[in-house]
Amino acid sequence: MSLPLPTWPRTFVLGTLALLLLGGPTQAQETTALKRTLPPDTTITDTDRVTVQGEEVPYEVTTGTQPVYGENDAAVASLHYTYYRRTDVDDETRRPLMISFNGGPGSGSLWMHLGYTSPKRLKISDEGFPTQPYGVQDNPHSIIDEADIVYVNPVNTGFSRVIDEDTDPEQFFGVNADVEYLADWIDTFVSRQERWRSPKYLIGESYGTTRVAGLAGELQNSHWMYLNGVILVSPTGLGMEPAGPSPRSEALKLPYYAATAWYHEQLPSDLQNRDLQALLSEVENYTVEEYIPAVTRGGFIDSARRQEVAQQVARYSGLSEQFVLNHNLAVPADAFWKELLQGEGRTVGRLDSRYQGVDVKNAGDEYDYPAELTAWNHAFAPAINHYLRDDLGFETDLKYNLFGSVYPWEDDDNDTGEELRQAMAQNPFLHVLVQSGYYDGATDYFSAKYVMWQLGSRQTLRDRLRFEGYRSGHMMYLRDEDLGTANDHLRSFIEESIPAEGMPAKYGR
Repeated sequence: MSLPLPTWPRTFVLGTLALLLLGGPTQAQETTALKRTLPPDTTITDTDRVTVQGEEVPYEVTTGTQPVYGENDAAVASLHYTYYRRTDVDDETRRPLMISFNGGPGSGSLWMHLGYTSPKRLKISDEGFPTQPYGVQDNPHSIIDEADIVYVNPVNTGFSRVIDEDTDPEQFFGVNADVEYLADWIDTFVSRQERWRSPKYLIGESYGTTRVAGLAGELQNSHWMYLNGVILVSPTGLGMEPAGPSPRSEALKLPYYAATAWYHEQLPSDLQNRDLQALLSEVENYTVEEYIPAVTRGGFIDSARRQEVAQQVARYSGLSEQFVLNHNLAVPADAFWKELLQGEGRTVGRLDSRYQGVDVKNAGDEYDYPAELTAWNHAFAPAINHYLRDDLGFETDLKYNLFGSVYPWEDDDNDTGEELRQAMAQNPFLHVLVQSGYYDGATDYFSAKYVMWQLGSRQTLRDRLRFEGYRSGHMMYLRDEDLGTANDHLRSFIEESIPAEGMPAKYGR
């Protein structure tokens, strides 16, 4: 007994026969069907309100993409961004615009976006540790009351991607290439948003400080866009080669070692009972006046002096005198992270040494994993994906790259620090704020001070340079107390760097 054949739609039968006869869909059809894509130029806009310092602030949030144009003015890549604009402002000519970048150089913009300045903040503990359920909440410390903010993802970070497969990645992946194409992107963004007359600011974190330092010069010299301020959050060395030690050298890290040892209660009792600020001031002076001169003598230092320095460095760092001697007085940071709490079977974090990790064994010179970064990824990844996709409605199958591939990265000819210094010299309105956490071991706070000193090598620039330190790490804003303080510092910096109406940009006697 045979079963009747089903009655199939005619279009299905003809389509099936075509596939059988022609061997299935063409390669082009397969590629089109399976390829994940990014809309190169699109916007999704919503409105919301947030209460900041007791004031209700209405704002518009736009998330979308804007093209990067190549030499022939054709789109070669598209950058994803999120833009917050206060909506009850009558005159935007006096309304500041802040353009925000993170670092890496392959890091997405989510860190300062959901951690620091925007009207939304991820849900974490008061000290910055992950909590569940994941998500975002209103940020009562946001600077949206003071400035509009756009968070930009460079190529291969966040959702940003190359859209022209024939484009050479060298166009994006390098110190100078990065600055050049981002300056052009900013020019387009400012033009589209009609913000040429607004006071403008760049803020960058970690490698983002290298980026914004170079952008200050590139925007001014190639796009004739003059800034009011640049904020360097946990800055790198900015390619600077001062006459003294190199920025972030092992000798310059001694104040950071002291801060971390103080936090973990590893110092002798007479130092442990000191106020942190007073202690750090003492260690900074010792570093400059005695420690660095001693280290510069290398193996030719007098043996008694060598022992004396080792003893003092051990007192300040929480390490043993012999451990300091074994490293010729200058302990590498990776050895410090492994050694400080070794007796307790713990390591300390690189980017934020308040965090502790557990290695498979206590022996060795390096930790197994960065304790702080795993905690941050734990909280930030679900929060940014939920917020952009579910709350703001940005639809894509692309992965949000917390850290995207940008290698090989061309880092020769890094003159970004000098670019920033020249921009300050040529623009009397340009101010610089440096923000650093005392427990940051990657871009330590004293090296940040040192970089600032080199930017202000001429006394005529010193009054436009400002440093602020915090009792947290690389992302000092993750600690709730420092989040409020750091945003307040941004507000006062903005207010101080906007000149009175009609004031001329000139040097006087």
